[in-house]
Amino acid sequence: MKILEGKVAIVTGASRGIGKMIALKFAQHGANVAFSDIRLDDNSTAVEKELKAFGVEAKAYASNAADYNSSQEFVDQVVKDFGKIDILINNAGITRDGLLMRMTEEQWDLVIDVNLKSVFNLTKAAQKYMLKQRYGSIVNMSSVVGVRGNAGQSNYSASKAGIIGFTKSIARELGSRNIRCNAIAPGFIETEMTAQLPQEEKEGWLKEIPLRRGGKPEEVADVTLFLASDMSSYVSGQVINVCGAMLT
Repeated sequence: MKILEGKVAIVTGASRGIGKMIALKFAQHGANVAFSDIRLDDNSTAVEKELKAFGVEAKAYASNAADYNSSQEFVDQVVKDFGKIDILINNAGITRDGLLMRMTEEQWDLVIDVNLKSVFNLTKAAQKYMLKQRYGSIVNMSSVVGVRGNAGQSNYSASKAGIIGFTKSIARELGSRNIRCNAIAPGFIETEMTAQLPQEEKEGWLKEIPLRRGGKPEEVADVTLFLASDMSSYVSGQVINVCGAMLT
C-alpha cells in the first residue's frame, strides 16, 4: 500500500544521509518529492533519478534554507511546479562543534541560521498554502542533544532545542486548520556525518545506547513516514526520540 499516493512533499537537505533516505521512502510510498540543497551537483541529479524510478514526480532545487527570501522563492516555485504542498520535512542541518571557550560568533550564527532559522523560513513559506487547503503535515528534525544537551555542541544543541519549542508552538497555532507539526529527535545515526567522528568518540556514544548499535537512516525515515502520513492523523506537537533508548 502506498500511503502517500498523490501527496506532494518538500524535503530540505535531501541529497545525502537521513534526508535522502526520507525522500526515497516517500517516493516509494507514492509521494511526489521536491527536495533542496544549497547547490545542485551530480549527487542531486542522481537522487532525482532514484526518486523518479519509483514512478513519481521529483525535482531538485538549489535553495539556501537559512535565507528567508530564498526559502520563500523555493516554496512558491514548488507550488508552481507541483500544484500544492501536503508535507514539509525540515531536515537541513550542519554542525560546527567546539567548546564554548573556543567557539566563534560565526560558528554559533551559522549553526543557528542553518538548523533553526531554516525551520522558521520554510514553515512560514509553506503554511500559507497549507492554510488555504486546510491540510498539512510538518516534521522537523531535532536531535537527542536538543533534549539533553551535549558538551562541545552548545550551538547545535541550542538549535535543536529551539526546533522543539517551535514545533510545539506551531502545532498549537495551526491545529485548528488541520495542520499537524511534530519533531523527531534522532540519536546516534550512521551517516556520512557520523562516519567522520573519531573511533573513540563513536565507541563512547555506543556505550550509552541500550540497543548497543547506531541507528540507520532508514529507521529515522520510517518514523518520518508515519508522521507525514495520515496514519498519524491525531498526532501533533510531539517529539519522537529515535535513539535506541538512549533517552528514556
